[in-house]
Amino acid sequence: MDATLSEWLNLLVRWFHVVAGIAWIGQTYLFNRLEGRLAAAAREAGSAEAIWLVHSGGFYVVAKESSPARLPRTLYWFKWESALTWISGLLLLLIVYYGGGLMVTEETGFGRAVGTGLGMLVVAWLVYDGVCRSPLGRSEAGTAGVGFALIVAVAWGLTRLMSGRAAYIHVGAMFGTIMAANVWSLILPTQRRMIALLAEGKRLDPAMESQAMQQSLPHRVVRACLQLDHAGDAGAARLGGRPRDAAPLKPCEKVSPDRRLTKRR
Repeated sequence: MDATLSEWLNLLVRWFHVVAGIAWIGQTYLFNRLEGRLAAAAREAGSAEAIWLVHSGGFYVVAKESSPARLPRTLYWFKWESALTWISGLLLLLIVYYGGGLMVTEETGFGRAVGTGLGMLVVAWLVYDGVCRSPLGRSEAGTAGVGFALIVAVAWGLTRLMSGRAAYIHVGAMFGTIMAANVWSLILPTQRRMIALLAEGKRLDPAMESQAMQQSLPHRVVRACLQLDHAGDAGAARLGGRPRDAAPLKPCEKVSPDRRLTKRR
């Protein structure tokens, strides 16, 4: 790919990814905070209670309806933030690492690294979903322990097949894939079933709300891991750090076609 085109694509996609990620993570933090405040207000009042917010010169009254009598004419969804963040992140991975020469070192093979990286994203979601559905998923401590061990194993294995920085960002891509798949494969279908029942005039089973909330709990943990991973990669990028590389790439260096050897212009 032409160097100038690559730089422009890198710039545009990177900023799109940052903005989409801020929107996604920001609204997740907002609803987590609202959930906590509404629960606290309900405990104090002994029943569901609205809370008041002030922002930008106005007041907002927020109440949670677990089983409303009817649906409003307009219902606002929060789903495209996750999809756009994941899609732009995958594009950035392709531009910077798969097409930018940062994927492998002289000791590792490009094809095997790419196959492992992409395959790991699919396998990670299947393992995550399986663990959450298993009896182990009912134990937060057990799930956290197994998850930590698997993350360490994945990180170690990736560093054997690709550059240190590429392995680091693939762990972040794994977290992002799990989060986005969790939204589209679990949370949104549950919400659609809730809406369908209400549209038919039926009352919601309280278990459905509990299920939706339970599906969101691991989401919060993975989100925190993703933020730490991206913060670390940003620092490595600024410092030129690539743990298993002999030397960082300099702005005046050009990556050769095999994406493993570098030469100075």
